Amino acid sequence: MTTTNNILKLWGHISKRRHIQFYILLALMVLASLTEIISIGAVIPFLGVITTPEQMYQNSTIQPAIEILEIGGPKQLLFPITIAFIFAALLAGSVRLLLLYVSTKLSYSTGADLSIEIYRRTLYQEYSIHVGRNSSEVINGVITKTSGVIGGVIAPTLTLISSVFIMVAIVSALFVIDVTIAFSAIAGFASIYWGVILLTKKKLLENSDCIAKQSTQMIKALQEGLGGIRDILIDGTQHFYCQLYRDADIPLRHASAKNTFINGSPRYVIESIGMVLIALLAYSVSLREGGLTATIPFLGALALGAQRLLPALQQAYSAYSTIKGTSASFKDVLDLLDQPLPNYVYQPFQESIKFENEIELRNASFHYEKESPWILKNINLKIKKGACVGIVGATGSGKSTLIDIIMGLLPLTQGELKLDNQLIGNENKRAWQRHIAHVPQNIFLSDSPIEENIAFGIPKEKINHKRVEESAQKAQLSEVIEGWKDGYKTLVGERGVRISGGQRQRIGIARALYKKADVLIFDEATSALDSKTEQDVMRSIEALGGGLTILIIAHRVTTLKGCNQIIKLDENKMINVLSYEEIINEIDNR
Repeated sequence: MTTTNNILKLWGHISKRRHIQFYILLALMVLASLTEIISIGAVIPFLGVITTPEQMYQNSTIQPAIEILEIGGPKQLLFPITIAFIFAALLAGSVRLLLLYVSTKLSYSTGADLSIEIYRRTLYQEYSIHVGRNSSEVINGVITKTSGVIGGVIAPTLTLISSVFIMVAIVSALFVIDVTIAFSAIAGFASIYWGVILLTKKKLLENSDCIAKQSTQMIKALQEGLGGIRDILIDGTQHFYCQLYRDADIPLRHASAKNTFINGSPRYVIESIGMVLIALLAYSVSLREGGLTATIPFLGALALGAQRLLPALQQAYSAYSTIKGTSASFKDVLDLLDQPLPNYVYQPFQESIKFENEIELRNASFHYEKESPWILKNINLKIKKGACVGIVGATGSGKSTLIDIIMGLLPLTQGELKLDNQLIGNENKRAWQRHIAHVPQNIFLSDSPIEENIAFGIPKEKINHKRVEESAQKAQLSEVIEGWKDGYKTLVGERGVRISGGQRQRIGIARALYKKADVLIFDEATSALDSKTEQDVMRSIEALGGGLTILIIAHRVTTLKGCNQIIKLDENKMINVLSYEEIINEIDNR
């Protein structure tokens, strides 16, 4: 029941366009099942005209066709009935091939829709949610587990439905031919598969949990190993990370292998039993009145029906076991699809809110959870437009949290964030964030040209090259770029490995300026630089001016020499607003 509910839940996440395509596919399944009936039914006249042509010629059912084709005797029946049988066989095969193509294409198209939707919903989640979970879980969900749902849920569900239609059609045809024999065969095969389902159900679910868990651990081991490659090479800890990967990979492969065996193994048992059953059917039918010759057409139809029925039964069972074996990953994918989207996603584009006077925090307090300690407590702060404000404090004092609150990334637990005396909340947060550009300590750079990294997030064809050059010039980066062979087309390498730390920070500044933001926030943006490079970058920041409001988090107080005021966070989660001279005097008097 849970699996059925999950499939219905997934159906709710599929677009209306795909719904229509699935209904068309359902009609194609009905057509395929009808062609199966025709192909099985065509065996009887075909074998009949070969073994007893006179009897077939006198059959009342085909008399209308004999009159239309003007057939003069039993021998003339062979050619048209042979053509009809070949046509029925080719038609059934063609329709099933078309069904396979359409169902496969639709499965993977739907999988792409789901993967894109998961990524979209994930990117729109609140910052606090991103902070609280491991990125490997999301990456695994978007890529690996979504692919697993395509091959493990969507495609098998379509196969299961198709197989059920075909089985119903074949069974109906067999019941028309011989009720007793058809019922005996169906009951026997169904009992075997039902027994296998009961025996393997628990193991499939256990393997499913193992695959879902270990696939996430594999992604985590890869991310950590490749992300910390410098330290790994220096420390020689390759064996440790290889072991982490091995500990996740081997159980996953073993669980997958067990599921594959469970999926395919009943086929060989059923095929053996099927051969025995067909032999017994042939024997029992040959004992009937008229002997073997008279019953060959019916025996041929039954044999063909069984030959078509067994693969359909195996496909249905394999589809069922595959869905069960993917149930844990399926649930994880549904959880990602159920992520709520913020209201502003459905609202018209919000223009920037007016910012003319000040940013204010009033009685602001924050903690991540009810049980966790306060990060900030009863903060009251005003930042004037055009000011350059430094933020200092011991590690863990809440500097970055304060900045995240000002940027609207973290909602206050208590208190208010105001802009020109207007309360900032979920409904106008995006309008406020249009003012802001953030320059972190570790600038994210994609492996693409300098100009694309400056105009980050802008489609290549929409980049304003003049604005890129102006932003680079203000960030004191233009001379360096123009000195390179490829200029603004120079590739920076993955994570900017081909350029220096100072150049990376200047790209971050240029990126902020390209956005035309009037509030620039530097979160320890120079702490990883040497003193000279830091001084050069700070001169670039101080030279910006032009009515920009600048907030700078820094470890070194000397970094903040050009600031109008400095906010110091103390161990009591409170703040003091001081001048640069007061901070220096405080340090000297310790």
